[in-house]
Amino acid sequence: MAYEDLSKKIIAGVGGKDNVKSVVHCTTRLRFKLKDESVAHTDELKDTDGVITVVQSGGQYQVVIGNEVADVYDTLIKVGGFADGGSVPDDYGEDEKMSVFDRFIDLISGIFTPMLGVLCAAGMIKGFVAMFVAFNWLSENSGTYKILYSIGDGFFYFLPIVLGLTAAKKFHVDQFIGMAIGMALCYPSIVALNSSKTVLSTLFSGSIFESQIHATFLGIPVVMMSYTSSVIPIILAVWFASKVQAFAKRIVPTVVKTFLVPFITLLIAVPVTLLIAVPVTFLIIGPVASWLSDGISTVCVAIYNFSPILAGLVMGAFWQVFVIFGVHWGFVAVMMANVASQGFDPILGLSLAASFAQTGVVLGILLQTKNQKTRGIALPAFISGIFGVTEPAIYGLTLPRKRPFILSCIAAAIGGGIIGFAGTKMYMMGGMGIFSIPAAINSKTGIDGSVYGLIIAMAIAMVLGFALQMLFGYKSVDGNDKQVKVDATATTAEPVMAGGASVETTPTGAATKVEPDVTYNAATNLSSPETGEIVPLSEVKDEVFSSGAMGKGVAIEPTDGTLYAPADGEIALVFPTGHAVGLNTSDGAEILMHIGMDTVELEGKGFETLVQKGETVKAGQPLVKFDIDAIKAAGYPVTTPIVVTNSKNYHEVKLAFPNAKDVNATEPLLQLN
Repeated sequence: MAYEDLSKKIIAGVGGKDNVKSVVHCTTRLRFKLKDESVAHTDELKDTDGVITVVQSGGQYQVVIGNEVADVYDTLIKVGGFADGGSVPDDYGEDEKMSVFDRFIDLISGIFTPMLGVLCAAGMIKGFVAMFVAFNWLSENSGTYKILYSIGDGFFYFLPIVLGLTAAKKFHVDQFIGMAIGMALCYPSIVALNSSKTVLSTLFSGSIFESQIHATFLGIPVVMMSYTSSVIPIILAVWFASKVQAFAKRIVPTVVKTFLVPFITLLIAVPVTLLIAVPVTFLIIGPVASWLSDGISTVCVAIYNFSPILAGLVMGAFWQVFVIFGVHWGFVAVMMANVASQGFDPILGLSLAASFAQTGVVLGILLQTKNQKTRGIALPAFISGIFGVTEPAIYGLTLPRKRPFILSCIAAAIGGGIIGFAGTKMYMMGGMGIFSIPAAINSKTGIDGSVYGLIIAMAIAMVLGFALQMLFGYKSVDGNDKQVKVDATATTAEPVMAGGASVETTPTGAATKVEPDVTYNAATNLSSPETGEIVPLSEVKDEVFSSGAMGKGVAIEPTDGTLYAPADGEIALVFPTGHAVGLNTSDGAEILMHIGMDTVELEGKGFETLVQKGETVKAGQPLVKFDIDAIKAAGYPVTTPIVVTNSKNYHEVKLAFPNAKDVNATEPLLQLN
């Protein structure tokens, strides 16, 4: 509600919704393009609680918020009803410096983030409906059950359509193209083909990749899989569509782009083409996922035959990874075949501790977090996890933070090993989470040691997941290993007002001015990150810096295009466009270095980032290379503020040599006492 009230005041302050052409957000501020800046109530906005200041520069009306800018922005575009609102470029290209694993996590979490609320809600509804049936409060044949279950399961069943929308935003594809691809994957006749009794031929007969062909496309055999509730196929398909769309935009005349670009993109990206395109979604992506699934399940069966305990460890450790990539369906097929042939399946049950390990970790996050938004996701994710619905937990909490996800895999491995040791078997297709227990009961022998072993394994996995998170995962809860949440848009420090007073947030997110913190850091020194002329911060042509709103410090007019680390520490922020770097020094100082004014508009042109977020650096290590001439030629200054954003933790921030006019990189620059 605080964000909503603030958003309404901001919209009114900029002259109302009708005066807004567009709005994006960057490091600390909302950047509006207004039809008429003269009608904005600038003085009133500056005095608004939650707004640090207002800056009019570069044709933009900039409302400075600070660390909460991402959350305020999200609320603002909803309250204002702005058409998508726009975002800081480029949320997809920013991961070029990241490792492959980090890029994958960033991609998946970025695609799932917009729908987390509904995902959590659907998971809770699905879990409660399962509980009502288990307690005989509802019959599966009743209309009430069918309606409630459709509410919970419908979102998961048609997940490819929703992911088609969010993935399209991530890959910069027409959103309706992304949805159309998801609709094709969930189309009833396509879903029916996967279970069709009509077999035209069999590919790779006798191998682990043996696949029955139920249909062909232009004479090409189509290997089908279940795309409903799947994740990876639609993401890969939309990524491929982004390449096709980019190509189509280059070759299609402007006058017919509106319909010919999506026409070409859809005909190539999905198997409905009438011409000569390659139907990548069904003919390549689907078969690869299907064969990978079958191959993994075959390997796990072989491991089980060698050692049930080892198989349990492997299944527990990797089950959640299998779920993410959608290859877990292969185990479902193996289970159904085993139950049909021998009356039980020993493999799939090895995974049943995984959801409880995930839930235990989520409970730890719920108790550790101070972020209301994280708590709002964690509570329903915990509830749905008990019932075996872990997508909200995985995609909303543990996977984006990496360490909690790994800890949950460790706990799940231990639980899987115990299940293997107990010899637990599944005798039917049962529910999920706690409702999977009845499926492990042998109708002839009743509840025996194997069932008790399953229950014990579930309990141990949950307790172990909770314990591991409390002991080893706390650093990544409200940040990412010593980093607070920045959403790639803000430094880890709280913005500092002139005079040292800080802007902190209440539990609801409303910004309020408070008195300086009386706890001070140990004195330390910072070397110069650039070579050039020293400029007082008050002379910087940006009120956010010149007023001291972001903290005390100094600026440099660089003569050499390299930004160096001013001290040993850890990179807290590397802005996608390369123009801003945040550093948490080993001595506790939090530094923001901002190359130029409004250089975010260059979208990375003229900048080369040499480090990535989370990297440990040494004093004097190059962080960014930038082309001074190119930046100036584009009409932007290169004056670089070096700001101590936690200035409140120091008695004073002053120049090492007060009379110095120039400084060389790595020479002493600031003293923090």
